[in-house]
Amino acid sequence: MSVVIRLARAGTKKRPVYHVVVADSRFPRDGRFIERLGHFNPLLPKDNEARLKLDMDKVKSWLAKGAQPSDRVSRFLDAAGVVKRAARNNPEKALPRKERKANAEAAATASAAAASAAKAAAAAAAAAAKK
Repeated sequence: MSVVIRLARAGTKKRPVYHVVVADSRFPRDGRFIERLGHFNPLLPKDNEARLKLDMDKVKSWLAKGAQPSDRVSRFLDAAGVVKRAARNNPEKALPRKERKANAEAAATASAAAASAAKAAAAAAAAAAKK
């Protein structure tokens, strides 16, 4: 059983509120859960204390039991100083779209040129073998 700490959506249409829950990873996002650890209201300003409310004792106990936090929950825990979040590295994201497109086209033409060169070499070898 893989246990995760994640957000379960509540609230109404266009007015989300999230419950921070511990659940089996196979359970539906908004469905069955093991325990509720707090709540998150993204509509409140970031400096408002009521935006995120977590029971840190319960969170620490679940982390000690092996529960894996989701990406968003790990951000919350990193901000609270409970868990250190690993930095992600995606160098392609930093490139502007035009440059990424040009790099992809250059790679495609290079692979096509290599394939045609290999095909020509194979044909030349076959012609030499016939003589």
